[in-house]
Amino acid sequence: MIQNILVRILLSPFSLLYGIGVWLRNVAYDTGLVKATKFSLPVISVGNLSVGGAGKSPHVEYLIELLKPYIDVATLSRGYMRKTKGFKLVEYQDTAESVGDEPLQYKRKYNDLVVAVSESRNTGIPMILQHHPNVQTILLDDAYQHRAVTPGLNILLTQHDLPFTRDSLLPVGRLREWKVAYKRADIIIVTKCPEDITEEDKLKLIEEINPFSHQQMYFSRYEYQMPYHFIHLKNRLDLDQSQQVLLISAIANTDYLLDYLEPKVGTIQHLEYEDHHPFTEEDLRYQKKVYDNMEGDNKIILTTEKDAMRLEPYRKQFFDWGINIYVLPIKVKFIFDEQEKFNESIKDFLLRFKV
Repeated sequence: MIQNILVRILLSPFSLLYGIGVWLRNVAYDTGLVKATKFSLPVISVGNLSVGGAGKSPHVEYLIELLKPYIDVATLSRGYMRKTKGFKLVEYQDTAESVGDEPLQYKRKYNDLVVAVSESRNTGIPMILQHHPNVQTILLDDAYQHRAVTPGLNILLTQHDLPFTRDSLLPVGRLREWKVAYKRADIIIVTKCPEDITEEDKLKLIEEINPFSHQQMYFSRYEYQMPYHFIHLKNRLDLDQSQQVLLISAIANTDYLLDYLEPKVGTIQHLEYEDHHPFTEEDLRYQKKVYDNMEGDNKIILTTEKDAMRLEPYRKQFFDWGINIYVLPIKVKFIFDEQEKFNESIKDFLLRFKV
């Protein structure tokens, strides 16, 4: 405890300097000194104030599934950790190395979806429309801090167990901006809510976040789906207490995932890597060693959909080794009977959108 306090004290000057830089940048946009681009089609941004773990990808997928039956939608991401540069349309055969894990995940799940990556969203959007002029709405993934584009609808996510109100600026905490930046949001979603959240808990969080009059607040949680086989995709698996699980994850926060798995399976060994970790041959050999040393006759490797995109180059090795590896998909569910209300707010934005 004392050590943590000392670390925070030592890092606080760096947080202050970082915060001043962020503040000056935001002032430049807020005063019009630096001009942001507005587009003549609806742009919906999904992001957060922290460095990760709030559940952007599942919420983007929720919007894709909500809108795709009615309009032509595209997603635009920067393609974090990719080894390519500039604008690129994501193809089904691409790799996480070439386009990033999350954009590849969108393309694999929704093959006819227009998915693009670009470091610059304000140049990426015109490039999407140049290649696909039929696109009617663009979803910006992780673009809350990208002030060069003014979205028509700004959705801010914040995690239930660590809302931005209890966090601090980098490097002391995980915030990329001062807390007051939440005022730019049109919708705030408290994500990864526990199963037993009560109406009283909800009201306390609303009071703590204190939304502005123009802001709507919603609460969501994950619903984990039946795992599918990493190689034989149509094969599904029921989790049960007879299984010994080696969990491989390289995501920002695994507490919520572990809370779900622990009562479902017999034992869990967890190999945890940094978020977006690019898996190597050395990682794979160690994973096999841990797997081989596990006791029991019903052992499996379990990983997330995002991690599966980065493990994909080693699909043949897992097959040759005869390892049972499964992928755990997730979906977002809005709680407190507000799912339809949220859906209607998105549809209403699209119907009322004016250039």
